[in-house]
Amino acid sequence: MVSTMHIPRMGVVAAGLVACAVIDYGTARAQWGGGWGNGWGMGGWASTAQQGAAEGISSVVRAEGYANLKNSEAAKNWEDAKTKEIDNRMRWTETYFEMRKTNRDARAAEAGPPVTQEQAIRMARMAAPPRLGSTQLDPVTGHIEYPPVLRDDIFTPYRTELDKLFAQRAASGGSVQFEDIKQINDTVSKFIEVLKENVGNYAAGDYGRARTFLDSLAHESRLPAG
Repeated sequence: MVSTMHIPRMGVVAAGLVACAVIDYGTARAQWGGGWGNGWGMGGWASTAQQGAAEGISSVVRAEGYANLKNSEAAKNWEDAKTKEIDNRMRWTETYFEMRKTNRDARAAEAGPPVTQEQAIRMARMAAPPRLGSTQLDPVTGHIEYPPVLRDDIFTPYRTELDKLFAQRAASGGSVQFEDIKQINDTVSKFIEVLKENVGNYAAGDYGRARTFLDSLAHESRLPAG
């Protein structure tokens, strides 16, 4: 038997393979009368134990080299796939934000320049209902001169409440607390709801003037008297 001390350091597995190869080789020679050279030829097999050991070591080396090559290729393929995945994510992210910017720019172009403070004030004034004249709302006494439609008996509770609130407003010089403003607007809202419920009882023009008057009355509660 060949001592494993003479075999190059290939690890336990390589040494085991070499030992098995040598043992099998020696057994075969004993069974067949010392070798296959008597009329059978060598058939490509090693002729000595040393050659058999060398071929076993070479096979192990080739197997390890092949495995290392495949492992290296697999690692490279994995890295390539990961790099492509990262690139795709980056492209998707860039595309997403580019689309957002495009949409934002398009909306800004359609909206035009931002509204200035002066323009906002002017638009608010245009949208607000017209202010009541002194004959419609007396700034000194707070007396309210209602349009004919709003003098209907069904509106008496709401007229009474508004007369009281606006009289208090006039007595305070036009300065009212938030709670007073809220009460005025709540009463006007209820007034409007009852007016809507009875819209079929009035002519369209009379109904429109009554509704505008109530809107103006609510608006007056937020403004100084006069």
